[in-house]
Amino acid sequence: MTGRIRVLIVDDEPPARRRIRDLLEEEPDVDVVGECRDGAQAVATLEAVAPDLVFLDVQMPEMDGFEVVRALGPERVPAVVFVTAYDRYAVQAFEVHALDYLLKPFDRERFRAAVQRAREALRRPPEAGPDPRVTALLETLQPPQRYPDRIPVRSGPRIRLVPVDEVEYFRAEDNYVRLCVGERTHLVRETLTGLEARLDPARFLRIHRSLIVNRARIREVEPLFAGEYVVTLADGTRLTSGRSFRDRIRDALHLRP
Repeated sequence: MTGRIRVLIVDDEPPARRRIRDLLEEEPDVDVVGECRDGAQAVATLEAVAPDLVFLDVQMPEMDGFEVVRALGPERVPAVVFVTAYDRYAVQAFEVHALDYLLKPFDRERFRAAVQRAREALRRPPEAGPDPRVTALLETLQPPQRYPDRIPVRSGPRIRLVPVDEVEYFRAEDNYVRLCVGERTHLVRETLTGLEARLDPARFLRIHRSLIVNRARIREVEPLFAGEYVVTLADGTRLTSGRSFRDRIRDALHLRP
């Protein structure tokens, strides 16, 4: 890699984000392209901004740093410097796989060493493919994925637990997601990208930037022009897919090109 390094900072603690930003300002070839306060926001921003390097906190509520990496997959993960308060055993695992980390609290010299390691990693030729250290680290530290069977939604003073199998599709509405369950709908405060990261990909398929459908509810798929599809569900609902999701739909539903 040549040129400047575009960096994203992800940490749920504002002082920690500020500390990293201040230290990065001392690096002449670095541009900070954004900051995120949680894992769901990080996934969305990583997809949208595609930075060269991310400083990623391990311990965050709801969606931790490892889940962020897994949600993206090794093909789309940039160079990663994990920021962690893990104990020595987890730190040893980082060292074994040669993925850099910053153990809180860290000093300026240690931070500069991490940035330098990142520079060296970014010189790795793109044709070499995904960094195998990312996959190795996840296999060592991350337990098997557990997908939710129910989604909590607020209904007045109560919280209703909606079985995911009963949801026909999910629709994004700004920073909310609408769960469509038969003739009823429920609104939850979450981004569609964050929800997608928690859903079982074998049971749910994203067909548009604002739509995820229950695969078991798909009755018919009708191709349109320019790579779009009309997806008809069991209850007759017709949804139009996004062009950029054409290959994903074809692969998931085993459609012929």
